[in-house]
Amino acid sequence: MQAGLHNGLRSGSLRGLAFKAARCKHTAVSAAKSSVIRDIHDKITSKECTAVEVTQRYLDAISKTDPKICSFITVDADQALSQARAIDAQIATQGTEGIKVLSGVPLAIKDNICTQGTRTTAGSQILRDYVPTFDATAVSRLRAAGAVFLGKTNMDEFGMGSSTENSSYKATRNPWDPDRVPGGSSGGSAAAVAARECAAALGSDTGGSIRQPAHFCGIVGLKPTYGRVSRYGLISYASSLDVIGPMAHTVEDAALLLNAIAGADAHDATSSGQPTVDFAAGLLPAASLQGGSRPLAGRRIGLVVETLGEGVAPEIDAAIRAAAEHLESLGAVVEEVSMLTFSLGLPAYYVLALSEASSNLSRYDGVRYGVRTAGAADLPSMFCGSRGEGLGGEVKRRILMGTYALSAGYYDAYYKRAQQVRTLAQREMNFALASFDALLTPTAPSPAYR
Repeated sequence: MQAGLHNGLRSGSLRGLAFKAARCKHTAVSAAKSSVIRDIHDKITSKECTAVEVTQRYLDAISKTDPKICSFITVDADQALSQARAIDAQIATQGTEGIKVLSGVPLAIKDNICTQGTRTTAGSQILRDYVPTFDATAVSRLRAAGAVFLGKTNMDEFGMGSSTENSSYKATRNPWDPDRVPGGSSGGSAAAVAARECAAALGSDTGGSIRQPAHFCGIVGLKPTYGRVSRYGLISYASSLDVIGPMAHTVEDAALLLNAIAGADAHDATSSGQPTVDFAAGLLPAASLQGGSRPLAGRRIGLVVETLGEGVAPEIDAAIRAAAEHLESLGAVVEEVSMLTFSLGLPAYYVLALSEASSNLSRYDGVRYGVRTAGAADLPSMFCGSRGEGLGGEVKRRILMGTYALSAGYYDAYYKRAQQVRTLAQREMNFALASFDALLTPTAPSPAYR
């Protein structure tokens, strides 16, 4: 699993919840807790706050902040408050014994993850009126855990982009500097977490779409291993690469979300049958990382040399090397490792992802669901009109490139060769991980750009 660069575990950046109600005063999350989710849970179960009060504070934050940041495509205040009232009613009638750690915690969901009864557009005009009749498995598991859903976050159309400027609705801005992008395609989720418009969020990652916006917005982003989280209900971009994952303030919060959504699913044949574990149980307390302790003694970490140096911003290079020094101070052995296939990952990704997108997006033709052009004289005109009206420029370019890579005469030269390169990269990665406990790289070569 890969985590984005973050500053969420520094106690100075953990601001907790800016509650102003008399019964729900702001208390910064302590370095010992390192969890916004647990802080909310403790406030609700101790009856310092009600779930409705927690939810209303986040809805107020969205009303105040989102006109400038544009994190959300859809905000469903009625649903969120209804879910929160159900949690409060459960506490009033049954006590707090059965209240789960996510009960009453307000979350945001990326708009390519299906939510029953709430519009889900994937950032595209072709799905602007689509309201799913079912929940994605990740959403249904969060719903069963008592989470509150504030709404659906903005994204690059069908996940195709890395700045959330390719949404067909609006461009999301970085909360730390609105003149800069939040990254993408999960930029809406990242910005919502960073702006304290939600306690945590779900994103999806095909080629960095959780990790890169987490880096740009200074939060924690985790791409789980493929198959660890069911893809059922995730609107497809590239099926062999798509993964749902958590975006949160801290590592512990990401682990708590992953606990809820991970596991095998009969609806997804590619989901892993391996048993899940408590991902939060093995986390070291923040106190053990201070005062000269060496909790990482015996661990070996590889610093991938191909990801540093030329083409990487000096401040990013310096931050990674400083992180390596910090890991050494905690007892780890950090050594440079060369991975010659690393630079081949990006071109192979584009061939594979765009080829799969060409196939997956063929379903948006105006016949079954989505936008249908009016007044078409025949089927070809309807197909062309519907796709021309409903799909944006970046999506059209990627479909055309993917179709070309799959076409007769080019399949072996592009798609088949990209599959072979992926296999080589997997082998080299596994070879490196046989010698190291973890590999350390930048998430992106630069900070957030304008």
